[in-house]
Amino acid sequence: MIYPHNFEQKIGFSQIRQLLQQKCLGPLGQDRVEQMDFSDDYTEINRRLEQTTEFVRIVQEEDEFPSQHFFDVRPSLKRIRVEGLYLNEQELFDLRRSLETIRDIVRFLQQTEADDDEDYGGATPYPALRELAADILTFPQLIARIGDILDKFGHVRDNASAELLRIRRELSATTGSISRSLNSILRAAQAEGYVDKDVTPTLRDGRLVIPVAPGMKRKLRGIVHDESATGKTVFIEPAEVVEANNRIRELEGEERREIIRILTEFSATVRPQVPALLQSYEFLADIDFIRAKAVLSIAIGGVKPSFEDRQVLDWFEAVHPLLQMSLARHGKKVVPLDIELTPEQRILLISGPNAGGKSVCLKTVGLLQYMLQCGLPVPMNERSHAGVFSHLFIDIGDEQSIEDDLSTYSSHLTNMKMMLRGCDSRSLILIDEFGGGTEPQIGGAIAEALLKRFNQRGTFGVITTHYQNLKHFAEEHEGVVNGAMLYDRHEMRALFQLQMGNPGSSFAVEIARKIGLPEEVIADASDIVGSEYIQSDKYLQDIVRDKRYWETKRQNIRKREKQMEDTIARYEAEIAELEAQRKEILRKAKQEAEQLLQDSNARIENTIRSIKEAQAEKERTRDVRQELTDFRQQVAEIDPAATEEAIARKMEQLRQKQERRQQRKAAQKAAAAEAPKEKPIEADSYVRVKGQPAIGQVLEINGKTAVVMFGLMKTTVRVERLEHADPPQQQALSPGKASFISSATQSQLREKRLNFRQDIDVRGMRGDEALQAVTYFIDDAILVGVSRVRILHGTGTGILRTLIRQYLSTVSGVKEFRDEHVQFGGAGITVVDLY
Repeated sequence: MIYPHNFEQKIGFSQIRQLLQQKCLGPLGQDRVEQMDFSDDYTEINRRLEQTTEFVRIVQEEDEFPSQHFFDVRPSLKRIRVEGLYLNEQELFDLRRSLETIRDIVRFLQQTEADDDEDYGGATPYPALRELAADILTFPQLIARIGDILDKFGHVRDNASAELLRIRRELSATTGSISRSLNSILRAAQAEGYVDKDVTPTLRDGRLVIPVAPGMKRKLRGIVHDESATGKTVFIEPAEVVEANNRIRELEGEERREIIRILTEFSATVRPQVPALLQSYEFLADIDFIRAKAVLSIAIGGVKPSFEDRQVLDWFEAVHPLLQMSLARHGKKVVPLDIELTPEQRILLISGPNAGGKSVCLKTVGLLQYMLQCGLPVPMNERSHAGVFSHLFIDIGDEQSIEDDLSTYSSHLTNMKMMLRGCDSRSLILIDEFGGGTEPQIGGAIAEALLKRFNQRGTFGVITTHYQNLKHFAEEHEGVVNGAMLYDRHEMRALFQLQMGNPGSSFAVEIARKIGLPEEVIADASDIVGSEYIQSDKYLQDIVRDKRYWETKRQNIRKREKQMEDTIARYEAEIAELEAQRKEILRKAKQEAEQLLQDSNARIENTIRSIKEAQAEKERTRDVRQELTDFRQQVAEIDPAATEEAIARKMEQLRQKQERRQQRKAAQKAAAAEAPKEKPIEADSYVRVKGQPAIGQVLEINGKTAVVMFGLMKTTVRVERLEHADPPQQQALSPGKASFISSATQSQLREKRLNFRQDIDVRGMRGDEALQAVTYFIDDAILVGVSRVRILHGTGTGILRTLIRQYLSTVSGVKEFRDEHVQFGGAGITVVDLY
């Protein structure tokens, strides 16, 4: 149960929903955002969180995830379930591209499992997402059939059927015949002086005509179709081409009917598969929705805390996401919130000064818990613990209503009645200014009675108040704990930090004095309330101040202890390493001694054998004895003390080596601290992708990505993958020189090819505007690899035509340019062939 009905507006979740919709790639995901709801099913919430967490890793680590063509063709598919209706060319084109996206997403998740099988111990790195895509059909035959009907630009192919091919061939031949006839008639009329020399055929109502002065219209036999707005030109269709133009109209009608037949026939084959197709598009909607949640999670620093199937709220460094984004725009940081609600202390009673952050704390708890149970990662420390609540209640703000005859206090009591009726041990209640809005004594009494019943039912909650009797209740009853929003008395400013365990002071006297209220008024108020109350409030402030002081001391001691433990652990590791090295040296010395003993025994045996073989010859015996004596002297020269001294020297060398290593590390850290920070990458900087030779120039920076121009190619790259480079020297590049093109650039190039139009209309532009538009148009045409484009500049005075052709003659990528065929515009259109 969620109460009241405008719960989302009160905690700010409606703004989170709007942010999510902005992150979606299309209406599929936006519909899912609208349908997103609160859940108290632990398994369902955990599944949603796992899916989003996995997608966060995909967004951060994977560059090849398909993120284009999230078209919603569900209305079109539902429409063709009626017999006789069909998908038009654009709908069919959207169907093909979106089905390719579904296929690529499913393939990505399956291939990722195969590629990372060893790294993840035989398990896929994205199990929740792979489970979502397990039974999704990708319709490869349908994609291939649409490819047979439409080309890459979404137009029906000539060979989509034999009849369509015949019609288009005849249409082309008839058009060529008309063009030749018109040119012949036009040349003859120009020779006779009926028509100006610079006149070209034009189109009127889909028929090729010749512009003629009104005084000469009787000279040219044919049908007058139209005249200019000024009446100075009439448009005549010569009689010789009337029948041919009529045939063109007939062929165009036949062409359209054949295309409709092809589309109707295809739609009939699709009709039985509509339910399965709709299921696949539901999967695409889920992916768009999960991706939007992941992108928003990255933007707000959201994580999945330790999520448990019980009622618990133990958060560290939690922040309000909307407040965080608002302060970040002004270069400020939000103060994180640490809060703990357990079965032993379920209800937190927060007190403190006005504008000290009590309401923000309450809203933060409500918004983050609601986000979590909607399947959204939340901005807090990963070691936080969060649970599941079945009911959420909030009472915040002024709900007075003239229509409903409700005052401010009546509306609060109405909310309390609903909370008492619906709350239990699985409920979380959020109440701001508990007991306010009426006479303090009775208001405080009613609030205490309500608090008692909330506590008896085991309800969890966060409540803000200024009433002393509620603070005493929290001190005296188990299950309720006091909390204070801290305030700096010396600087007279709120610290926006929550401290649990002690009640807070309202600091009314201090705030009144800071605002500048007359001192006699403050003194008079102090006398009215009594010195004991003022002193008790000061004692409370002193207790809070002292507790904060000793808490800071305790944290510092813990930090020092942690540093000491790390130091001791490091020294113990170094001592263990030195002891291991000492044992290794002694082991090698022992091996050498054993080898020496073996050599000595072998020498003695050889000496005895030599004496026996020499049969005790005096000279030979003397030589052998001399050799044995020399060897004995060599062994005797090896002093054990010298061996121990050598070991000690070795140990000292190792110790000095360890010290030098530590000194080098310290020097490197100091040098790194003193070294100037690397200049950040900015617009107009020359950069290269790390590990690649190609140098480009940054056009703009968009957050963590940069738009870089590599030669004639513009691409989007993550800033962290770029490094500064020297500006390239001006030199001609050989045609065969290769350059690095990232997958993101290839994807953008494919998108540009799909959306590129081969015609540009510059009529009505000034000369410089037209030249600029044509320059960009030709550059894009060369980039996407189009072989032919058309520039519509009109005839007029001929200035635009001349300027454009002068520019085209300077472009190395232009093969040739000429007037369009007379039936398609003649001199008013320039056809450009590109290499």
